[in-house]
Amino acid sequence: MKIHEYQGKEILRQYGVTVPRGIACMSVEEAVAAAKTLGGPVWVVKAQIHAGGRGKGGGVKVAKTLEQVEQYANEIMGMQLVTHQTSPEGQKVRRLLVEEGADIKKELYVSMVTDRISQRVVLMASSEGGMDIEEVAEKHPELIHQVAIDPAVGLTDAEADDIATKIGVPAASLLDARTQLQGLYKAFWEADASLAEINPLILTGSGKVIALDAKFNFDANALFRHPEIVAFRDLDEEDAAEVEASKFDLAYISLDGNIGCLVNGAGLAMATMDTIKLFGGEPANFLDVGGGATAEKVTEAFKIMLKNPGLKAILVNIFGGIMRCDVIAEGVIAASKAVSLQVPLIVRMKGTNEDIGKKMLADSGLPIIAADTMEDAAKSAVAAAAGQA
Repeated sequence: MKIHEYQGKEILRQYGVTVPRGIACMSVEEAVAAAKTLGGPVWVVKAQIHAGGRGKGGGVKVAKTLEQVEQYANEIMGMQLVTHQTSPEGQKVRRLLVEEGADIKKELYVSMVTDRISQRVVLMASSEGGMDIEEVAEKHPELIHQVAIDPAVGLTDAEADDIATKIGVPAASLLDARTQLQGLYKAFWEADASLAEINPLILTGSGKVIALDAKFNFDANALFRHPEIVAFRDLDEEDAAEVEASKFDLAYISLDGNIGCLVNGAGLAMATMDTIKLFGGEPANFLDVGGGATAEKVTEAFKIMLKNPGLKAILVNIFGGIMRCDVIAEGVIAASKAVSLQVPLIVRMKGTNEDIGKKMLADSGLPIIAADTMEDAAKSAVAAAAGQA
């Protein structure tokens, strides 16, 4: 789960991280009122979407008058903001953040991520913060510094000071930087985040260290512990099909292809998509119905998948272990009839009640293409999507 910048800053503030004063706004009128409330000669008007690169896309503007605040808020609110982290269509801006201006002397980068190799939280930092951090990481990896944090101890003073020094924080600002880095670690750890990023973390002309941005992703499996974070969820920022799938406890992710996939088990789902691509096709989605799915759950999964207007074929690939093949067959038949299926349907079943499931499909009267192996199923799906079935 992702949240907006202004929500991330609320979390950082709770852990002692210094952030600019700012007010979230849902309209142009609120943006102007926010600027008046904040006061000062300079304001920053920021688009709030769940994607980075907003500045390059025109979603961050510096205003020096209230008239400019209104002008920029009008320009940004409602725009389809396209960045390197959005789809080609972009993301509609429905919220703004108006902040006080900052005296930026130097832009730095810091983030917390989980390293699966060391099985520890890793603090990553660079002296080259700002909009081109991805390019820095690619072309100058030596400028990215990191430390794996012992969970029994946390980020120590020495580790924080060492990283801060390496990214160019002057000695006079080390104590302030230590506070920001340790606060970021505690926020990441206690909120069960999967990513906590500040880009940029700035040094001001007076030597203060301030988090000018905030990006958080959270482990969905831990959200039951954090109702206050769940309350930050913005469904407008999420794929409508994925939101619908979450209501039925389905693991669904929309993709750009035209072959729908309905599979039980995340590993098999990944392998199915790989096999489709191996034979020249493109999967339209990742969909894991799980091991304990009912016929009703499978029916809902089918309906969600079929809402994709670009769908050209559907591949159902089931291994009947915990999940029985006859239950999947019942769901497939019910869904196909409920939506008047108009695209080719390829089904491969193996495992528990395989024969029963296959007979149910054969007796259904539906134009189903049966496949015995993953290779046959993928080839049939690719051919069907290409209109060669």
